[in-house]
Amino acid sequence: MAENLRSDAAANRERLLRAARELYARSGPDVSLNEVARHAGVGVGTAYRRFANKQELMEALFVSAVDELEAYARAALDEPDAWRGIVGFLERSMELQFGDSGLNTIMSHPALADEQVAQARSRVAPLLQRLVERAREQGSVRADLEQSDIIFLQAGLAAIRNLTRSVEPDLYRRYLTVFLDGIRADPARTPLPVRALDSARTHAAMTQERQRPRERRRR
Repeated sequence: MAENLRSDAAANRERLLRAARELYARSGPDVSLNEVARHAGVGVGTAYRRFANKQELMEALFVSAVDELEAYARAALDEPDAWRGIVGFLERSMELQFGDSGLNTIMSHPALADEQVAQARSRVAPLLQRLVERAREQGSVRADLEQSDIIFLQAGLAAIRNLTRSVEPDLYRRYLTVFLDGIRADPARTPLPVRALDSARTHAAMTQERQRPRERRRR
């Protein structure tokens, strides 16, 4: 009986997390815990037993995302070819972040406590450091490549994706390829996977980004 209760509680928690990601993707992070409960198909009381408030729910979603990133980094370390490990980690982590706009919202939400973000970094950053060190030892990357370069690349790709998602959502992959060629020890020129934007589409993307703060102020 106790095992069934624990199983039901875990299942309800997963339903709530999944529902929250879906609602955040559709409506942003301002949805209430009551709305999440309705979308998950569970009672409001059940939702509040699992999460005392929306902040706790958001923190749980953040932790689950970090769990996935840590798993990707460990899988990259298990790859004998460190270069393939770096490429695989970047591709999978970007797909995780950009393939789920609800998760993307959560990962960058200002409500997350600084200590939570620091704890997440402490779980993933050492793994990336080991991966970069092994790639340097194997001679597959530049000798001056650092783990922080990977972090800033991800931040840059996120900015590119936010800027161009309505014009060309896959454009970030072009710049991922440019970066990867730039960090190789003996760079082979990989064909770029997405065409560059022409001047009109570049203008559309940049204009749209400038309009977003105005739209937020009008709300």
